[in-house]
Amino acid sequence: MNKITAAITAVGGYVPEGLLTNQDLESMVDTNDEWITSRTGIKERHILKKEGLGTSYMAVKAVQQLLDKSGINPKEIDMVIMATATPDMPVAATAASVASQVGATNAFGYDLQAACSGFLYGMSTASAYIESGRYKKVLLVGADKMSSIVDYTDRTTCIIFGDGAGAVLFEPNTEGLGFQDEYLRSDGIGCQFLRIEAGGSLLPASEETVKNKQHYLYQDGKSVFKYAVSNMADASAEIMKRNQLSKDDIKYLIPHQANKRIIDATAKRMGVDGSKVLMNIERYGNTTAATLPLLLHDYETSLKKGDNLVFAAFGGGFTWGAAYIKWAYNTNDKN
Repeated sequence: MNKITAAITAVGGYVPEGLLTNQDLESMVDTNDEWITSRTGIKERHILKKEGLGTSYMAVKAVQQLLDKSGINPKEIDMVIMATATPDMPVAATAASVASQVGATNAFGYDLQAACSGFLYGMSTASAYIESGRYKKVLLVGADKMSSIVDYTDRTTCIIFGDGAGAVLFEPNTEGLGFQDEYLRSDGIGCQFLRIEAGGSLLPASEETVKNKQHYLYQDGKSVFKYAVSNMADASAEIMKRNQLSKDDIKYLIPHQANKRIIDATAKRMGVDGSKVLMNIERYGNTTAATLPLLLHDYETSLKKGDNLVFAAFGGGFTWGAAYIKWAYNTNDKN
């Protein structure tokens, strides 16, 4: 019997219609298009503006597209993993809500919180469930409504983040394709540099915390940049070394879309040419847990069966890592 590996077999994505451009931000905070573009690579972001809609709304849209494209019956899905830093509400798992809304009535679901590394960590988790043999269809969603936790008077954060969602389906594979290896790390020092101070058990919400804007995202940009550049690049180089991959063996680098300079540094460390680096940061900004699946969604038709892909991410906590996947299908064969 051939070894079971976990392969991505379907992809979906969604970004809301509302746009927030660099020109829009010029009228909101002390910044300009040239400064934002040169330092981040971002030109615009999509924002979920309609009141009463949360992260689950975008997640459902992404999953529904995946189901429509693949023709999969949602009742066949065994579990739903939701990578998000912006759940609809505390305690109640957004994954459970998404599963119910898309008709995955035979699935169980839970949320996974590792900030911008959430989807990468979720890939590891979903793959382990598939490889155990106990589950056949695991839905992994990465979605974040970052506009709900960003202070639009803080120019250090409001220029970076956007809203979006992406989803992939993991299924068993016996051809040696799919998930091959991972290198995942974390360091608690990160809570000093990238955090939301209030709203957790350390500092529950109060009139004072709201007045002090302690429920918004805080980022020490210089420190986060320093850690992100070194750790994301190191993890990507390590995954190549462990699997004896040369720069020519890699078809694409699929990096978290936090900052173009971080992405460029990672590619340089790997020795990978810019033509092999997938990017959409210019149009979406940093959608946190949604960046990796949105890249798959946008570039799905470029991916071919057997392609060697390296995923890399860095997020709050700090959390970071890299994963090596062999792509399992040709898009045209599925249509």
